[in-house]
Amino acid sequence: MGNSKLAFQDIDVLTPDGWVKDATVLMEEGHFVQIDSNPLPQGFVAQNATGLRMLPGIVDIHGDAFERMICPRPGVTFPLEMAIAENDRALLSSGITTFYYSITDSFEPGLRSRATARQMIEIILKGKDHLRANSQIHIRHEQANTADFDELCEWIETRKVTLLSLNNHLPPSTDDETLIRYTKGLRQRIKLSDLEIRALIEQALEQESEGLQQLEKLVLQAQAAQVPVASHDDDSAGKVALSAKRGVAIAEFPASIDLAAQSQAYGAAVLMGAPNLVRGGSHVGFMSVEAAAKARVLDCLCSDYHYPSLFHAPFKMAEMGLMEFADAWSLVSRHPAKAVGLGDRKGAIAPGLEADFLLVKPEESLPSAIAAVYIQGKEVARFTGG
Repeated sequence: MGNSKLAFQDIDVLTPDGWVKDATVLMEEGHFVQIDSNPLPQGFVAQNATGLRMLPGIVDIHGDAFERMICPRPGVTFPLEMAIAENDRALLSSGITTFYYSITDSFEPGLRSRATARQMIEIILKGKDHLRANSQIHIRHEQANTADFDELCEWIETRKVTLLSLNNHLPPSTDDETLIRYTKGLRQRIKLSDLEIRALIEQALEQESEGLQQLEKLVLQAQAAQVPVASHDDDSAGKVALSAKRGVAIAEFPASIDLAAQSQAYGAAVLMGAPNLVRGGSHVGFMSVEAAAKARVLDCLCSDYHYPSLFHAPFKMAEMGLMEFADAWSLVSRHPAKAVGLGDRKGAIAPGLEADFLLVKPEESLPSAIAAVYIQGKEVARFTGG
């Protein structure tokens, strides 16, 4: 790791208590030890950050843009090792220092199959020595995928998986109109005929009941292993009540302000996608991040399907007057870290926490403003154009 005692001087730093101007930031053995205005003590090596600001590294707990690096066109796939290495670089260029690979565990063949999930988990866990971003596994389990249930339980029990979300994207029936939207999304990932798609969905619908029984066991397994559980796309009061009963910690993309407020009321953190804000609304017709922020039912932002949006979103929120920048930045750092149980390690620039941070040009809102990325006090990326 090089010198274990690093320091930055005369730099504006965003801390949990707000901005500290012209601060001295001390780091030792990969952790922050002091943020104040005192002179540089002996033994610390000062780093040059003239004209830059220091922000906490971004904690992204739901992102699947890596899928397009694996499968850029339907039925066209690239080696997983290559795609994950490419993804690691993409994360750093967007300021993401902790990333939860949101791997879909579905009944589909191909990209979102159990076989692909199994390979990805193995590659990511074995590759942690050369992956620079702090890489975690988030399994998005589809209820209708009932195969190899014991394997899924083992992933949870051994904490190979550190975040579990409960998904059910099946259409309610197989009539032609209902299948249109589902088929459109499916064909972005795999090549199947209309008859093959219908057969796949009919078989999955037959597995829903068994899948629900397995899912309830899986929730108990996650609670025993202290793996946080997330709901997904809750679009009714009944689904929110079920999430509350299951002890869900994170409500991913609730459909409305009322449902988000109900999720917060039982203790869940409400997670929404940064692309929703950057694009000006939800791509599936749910509530907007802007509306959620105004109603104060928003706790965390994630990249969802577009990494650069997560860096840009806090700047845009401040520009729109939705909240102060410091509060907006906590939506991409401190709050998601807390939601997944990492609040005592990551997500903020504070004594005792791991020194994950970004050096950025002041007042610039695009990821190109990032000059350098540090994880556990080590520089892992530097951008000469920053």
